[in-house]
Amino acid sequence: ALGDHDVRIAHGPDQVSDDAEAVSCFIHTRIDRPFLDAHPRLRFIASRSTGSDHIDLPECVRRGIIVSGIPSYGDNTVAEHVFALILALSRRLRETMEAHERHPRRFSYEAVRGFELSGKTLGIIGAGRVGLQTARIAIAFGMQVVAHDARPQPEQAERLGFTYVPLAELYRRADIITLHIPLTPETFHLLNRNSFAQCKRGVIIINTARGALIDTEALLEMLDSGAVSGAGLDVLEEERVFQRETTRIISEQIVHRLQSTCAGQATCDPGRVSELERLMSNAELIARPNVIFTPHVAFNTAEAVERINRITVENIEAYAAGKPTHRIHPRF
Repeated sequence: ALGDHDVRIAHGPDQVSDDAEAVSCFIHTRIDRPFLDAHPRLRFIASRSTGSDHIDLPECVRRGIIVSGIPSYGDNTVAEHVFALILALSRRLRETMEAHERHPRRFSYEAVRGFELSGKTLGIIGAGRVGLQTARIAIAFGMQVVAHDARPQPEQAERLGFTYVPLAELYRRADIITLHIPLTPETFHLLNRNSFAQCKRGVIIINTARGALIDTEALLEMLDSGAVSGAGLDVLEEERVFQRETTRIISEQIVHRLQSTCAGQATCDPGRVSELERLMSNAELIARPNVIFTPHVAFNTAEAVERINRITVENIEAYAAGKPTHRIHPRF
């Protein structure tokens, strides 16, 4: 589709040639100042995502770099994955499978008894395209739906049959909370100790948006206390837990720190220490039997990936023609 252009495949940001004029990236590639400094000819970024927190948008604006994204590609895809996670938790699939494998002759129905979704209340934080599709599915299951959004759409609520409520009321009423908002400075650690304290005891948390919307340490504490009864996570604060063995990552970083010296003393980088702590916390989190985790695959259906690729090509061709589309602008 891009046969008229000089297209090169890079398997990581360090493999992008310094003469690149345009780059297409996914959410795992960080486009920051060091990357931009190393690619002075860069003028266009085609992100294969709706979210843009992996790109330093203000710095791109300062340098005159245009950024385009995918406005919508997986409303059904992500909403269906939300319910894959919800059903896995409500029917305790992980615990059931592990119990049957470990004790096939002493399997206990009582120990892994689940619950029905019908009659339960689903709280949707972020009622955009994916949130609205999630509401449709929830209502088909016989659930009550409450939603919170910075830009409510009353006509959609009336048509689908759900109610917009303040965030505090959503916390108080919801049996299950699902997140569908972008990661911004305002939404960072939206679910924290204070917000968990406002939730109904035994709430289930679903996150297919961005890992840093949830304070991992707070979630671990709530799971320990029973305040949160389960979590379905497609994203984590430190997603390398999914990609490589955590102990290997930590070992490599410890070796790197020991080899780094400054005036004869080992450097202590607070950011690196914090990174290691997040790795450990996330590894502990996904090991729990009442946590269902998937490695950021909510988008991954044949239909959604085809849309992503098609719209990305359209964005690149539109930029090349001098008429960029689907531009992403920073929130100043």
